[in-house]
Amino acid sequence: MVVIGDDAEEISKLQEQLTTKFEMKNLRGLKYFLGVEVTRSRQGIFLSQKKYVLDLLSEVGLLECKPADTPIIQNHKLGEFTD
Repeated sequence: MVVIGDDAEEISKLQEQLTTKFEMKNLRGLKYFLGVEVTRSRQGIFLSQKKYVLDLLSEVGLLECKPADTPIIQNHKLGEFTD
């Protein structure tokens, strides 16, 4: 479980309550969790799966492939084909 917020006292209370029912670890500053990279800045929190996608492309040998446009129009409505 990832707990975030701007009230440190409330987060601490929640963590205390959760530890009475569950075994937990506080990992402090979250950087990477379940394939999602977490970056913090003054503007807020940014979530990205770039590292996950690069690792996946590398694993299947497609890291050097060139990108291509999506071969379908965005928001295209699919329907039944009539001859």
